[in-house]
Amino acid sequence: MRRIVVAVMATLSAVTLVLGYRTSTSAPDTTTAAAPTVRSPGTTSTTGGTVTGSGSGSGSTTVPGDTAQTRYGPVQVQVSVSGGRITAVDVLQYPDSSGTDRRINSQAIPQLVDETLGAQSSRIDMVSGATYTSDGYVTSLQSALDRAELPS
Repeated sequence: MRRIVVAVMATLSAVTLVLGYRTSTSAPDTTTAAAPTVRSPGTTSTTGGTVTGSGSGSGSTTVPGDTAQTRYGPVQVQVSVSGGRITAVDVLQYPDSSGTDRRINSQAIPQLVDETLGAQSSRIDMVSGATYTSDGYVTSLQSALDRAELPS
């Protein structure tokens, strides 16, 4: 009798867990996603702690961040700052050696850039499914903000 009660309780628990499992509400993307735009660093350079921007006297500065090594490859960002605000973030390097890397990062990088522009700092949410890229992005972003002398 004891075994029957245990078996019934275990079955009920398993059914409850299976029915309570929430899946993604969006269908998987079957199209080939375009890779994020990668720009060259341009004329920006850092020398002896001084940041030289490519802007033309408007107080605009473009600063590259350190390259952050992640499990799947390097991540490096470049930040454009004007009037103490982040005006643009360009991703110079990101993991793209496999189709999976390109698919994940084609979705994650624009989200990270949008988060950065909205937050105006490196205190942004990580992108689920792109944890290593998100970590590398934040690390590189923070180093660029430090060079631009903006608050984190």
